[in-house]
Amino acid sequence: MQITGRCHCGEVTYTAEVDENKVINCHCTDCQIIASAPFRTVVISHPNAVTFTAAAPKEYIKIAESGNKRAQGFCGNCGTSLYATSVGEGDKVYGLRLGAVEQREQLTPKAQIWCRSSPSWLKEINNIKGFETVPPSS
Repeated sequence: MQITGRCHCGEVTYTAEVDENKVINCHCTDCQIIASAPFRTVVISHPNAVTFTAAAPKEYIKIAESGNKRAQGFCGNCGTSLYATSVGEGDKVYGLRLGAVEQREQLTPKAQIWCRSSPSWLKEINNIKGFETVPPSS
């Protein structure tokens, strides 16, 4: 599937070819901290199938629990988290952050990983009162 994506300010944009069957919710603590959220959803690109079409993203290199180095790509202007990928030579497969993908509504998660790190309250998310927009003031 061909997708497009961008950061919040629009400085970093990209096109990519992804596998719509490889959409994953990751609950690892690194994803929780980097995303400032209880989990992060990614879609996996085909090898070497991401093209940045405007400014280049900045990268932060982190060490995963496995010991592997992972480049975390983000916009240097607005800070939007865009992807994770391997460091060094070889094919690049990107875990593209679904929030920055314009076709995100078409990409439904198929699996969840690192569930041992998931907040316990997440299992009850459908029982929390929801509002279409901001709730009315009381």
